[in-house]
Amino acid sequence: MARGFRLIFAVSLLFMLLDLCRGSTIGICYGRNADDLPTPDKVAQLVQLHNIKYVRIYDSNVQVLKAFSNTGVELMIGIPNLDLLPFSQFQSNADSWLKNNILPYYPATKITCITVGAEVTENPNNVSALVVPAMKNVLTALRKVGLHKRIKVSTTHSLGVLSRSFPPSAGAFNSSHAFFLKPMLEFLAENQSPFMIDIYPYYAYRDSASNVSLDYALFESSSEVIDPNTGLLYTNMFDAQIDALYFALMALNFRTIKIMVTETGWPSKGSPKESAATPDNAQTYNTNLIRHVINDTGTPAKPGQELDVYIFSLFNENRKPGLASERNWGLFYPDQTSVYSLDFTGKGAAVLTTEANVTSSNGRTWCIASNKSSEMDLQNALDWACGPGNVDCTAIQPSQPCYEPDTTVSHASFAFNNYYQQNGATDVACSFGGTGVKVDKDPSYDNCLYMIAGSNKTVSSNTTAISSTSSSSTQNEVSTWVFSCLLVTFLSSLLPVPDKFDLSAL
Repeated sequence: MARGFRLIFAVSLLFMLLDLCRGSTIGICYGRNADDLPTPDKVAQLVQLHNIKYVRIYDSNVQVLKAFSNTGVELMIGIPNLDLLPFSQFQSNADSWLKNNILPYYPATKITCITVGAEVTENPNNVSALVVPAMKNVLTALRKVGLHKRIKVSTTHSLGVLSRSFPPSAGAFNSSHAFFLKPMLEFLAENQSPFMIDIYPYYAYRDSASNVSLDYALFESSSEVIDPNTGLLYTNMFDAQIDALYFALMALNFRTIKIMVTETGWPSKGSPKESAATPDNAQTYNTNLIRHVINDTGTPAKPGQELDVYIFSLFNENRKPGLASERNWGLFYPDQTSVYSLDFTGKGAAVLTTEANVTSSNGRTWCIASNKSSEMDLQNALDWACGPGNVDCTAIQPSQPCYEPDTTVSHASFAFNNYYQQNGATDVACSFGGTGVKVDKDPSYDNCLYMIAGSNKTVSSNTTAISSTSSSSTQNEVSTWVFSCLLVTFLSSLLPVPDKFDLSAL
């Protein structure tokens, strides 16, 4: 009896603290509408290399599920629109799919969400009526094996599900979708599943450039747009579109449903009429988006509200129809080289950007790691610099100012530059077997200061200065957060994921 009470108390406390530890997250969409992509195994390695923790796929491809096994990456999988009919008709179809396609790979593959259909209101075959029955059957299948609390079930929407989005406070759902939306929203609220939305400020700008400024779409606006009904001020379109959805939900009295952005991004190339589709704009949008989300900024209507966002997409996909931009949303080319550099940590490290907004060099030079070098070559060079090269690599250790982003290219850049500056800043001192490159822009970022020849500035002194100015209230907040997360970890150990599932229930 006492053990049962302790377990109930532990579970309750776990869910109370879970949100405190998690925060907003950034993921990536892994579309595969192409004939030249790397194998799923190589994709999983690429994702881990860039410290990406959340990935969305659009089906339940077995090879992909296997590739992400034991990686720790959280996977959102999907049931395509073409499969909605059998899933909605018979419970046995959902049961069989779960038994044969999911359970053999779970929990080694960390599946956390299932999308049932995608943007069905945009589908010419009008399959909206099939979505909720299919969602219910998938949830029932999960409940039979005890996974309905661990794997969320939802469906994704385009912004076209709204009939009005400006001003945000006037956000309203399209009445023509009411027959589908009402039971769907009731399902989401009952099961604490998120409302999934695909948001693209790029399209709003492209299709109405006379009414929407490029800076407003790119999170770069210095002016504000005022909602006349609420007085709320908006400096970017992303927030305005999210709030329009919040207001639409509140208008129907669905106030507890959280929003998840399952697609957003910016193309790096387009047709002649798509002049805003450039690598610079794509890098600007996604960089600002990541910072905005990771900082838990929230929106004007929901300040501080956590928001999970998935960037579209991992690769350029050469088989997608439509304008040229449709085939150029990727962060990477099929050969796994970057279309443009992007820091998923939100730290904005200059060493990872192509045209960083950094301090003028005044004739000085720095040495950083080439992001075109292989992981093995960079690691070997880093090990040499921190060992025989006598570089002080304390600053790139955990909890130190240059540890984040926790990538080999970032750590190697810091070590390479220290060696370079300590050894006369010569071309030879920046060789590192061809993995080092000289730059004339200061790669310092946040509290991570890159050494300059003859300078007495050190990262450790900078750390001390920051530490001495930290307020006691901030230290208390951090301590509370750390304690809470440790407690969640302990409590989670009381709730082990079963290695085997009761397949007889399906």
